[in-house]
Amino acid sequence: MLDVILSQVASGLVLGSLYVLIAIGLSIIFGLLGIVNFAHGAFFTLGAYFALTLYRSFGWPAVVLSPVIVGGVGMIAERLLIRRLYDKEPLLSLIVTFALALMIEASVRLIWGGIGQPFSPPHFLGGFLIWGPILITKYRFAVLLTTASVLLGLWAFLTYTPFGRILRAGSRDAEMVGLLGINLPRVFTWVFGLGCAISGLAGVLAAPLWTVTPSMATNAIMPAFVVVAIGGLGSFAGAVIAGLLVGVVIALTVQFKPEASGAVMYVFMALMLLLRPRGLLGERWERFE
Repeated sequence: MLDVILSQVASGLVLGSLYVLIAIGLSIIFGLLGIVNFAHGAFFTLGAYFALTLYRSFGWPAVVLSPVIVGGVGMIAERLLIRRLYDKEPLLSLIVTFALALMIEASVRLIWGGIGQPFSPPHFLGGFLIWGPILITKYRFAVLLTTASVLLGLWAFLTYTPFGRILRAGSRDAEMVGLLGINLPRVFTWVFGLGCAISGLAGVLAAPLWTVTPSMATNAIMPAFVVVAIGGLGSFAGAVIAGLLVGVVIALTVQFKPEASGAVMYVFMALMLLLRPRGLLGERWERFE
């Protein structure tokens, strides 16, 4: 029994790491721009489909370009559409980004078709790793390492670079940052692109684990909102902890009570918000109150 539990926990950490990446991108956009980006899951789907296309055309090394392309698409969307939503009612951004998500999904169906497509991991990551009672595939372990590296790099970027400090300052008081001569609209374009690129990276990593379909955004966006709610708005560490917890809870539920696996994360979120309405490590954000 112990080996089954530990293996499921390892699988849950992999699932949770994907949720963390999606939620971090969503949290960056929400926390810094004040936009409820319901199209975030659609950018996750684009990451998977761009990776599939690049792999078939140029091989696995070209797949690393997929998040960059998704980030570029996000920047174009911000310049043409999202920029008009700043300082508007949150409900308006929710409606507009929901329409954007539908448009992206329809475009994916038009270009790639509506049938699910398999996407195998690279050959050198085939097989299993065994540590005592823990059994995990090499690819899943690589997903964990990649996620940890990306999160560490993102934390260092936001904490120690001048651009990262501008982002954090702009999220608190955009007017003051603008008075210092910083071009905030350009900064916000890069922020939205960065959030979309992170979501696209999650799509790339998830593609060999999930079937690549136009509707895979549904499996990404709702857990992302749940993770942000549990972790707390504006909390980087909160999103990481919440994402891993949600992944482990879902994996254990799948093993012992599979019929409840679809609802368990919502029950978990409800219990957490009853105990801590701001989430695990949520802060007070005056701009949203």
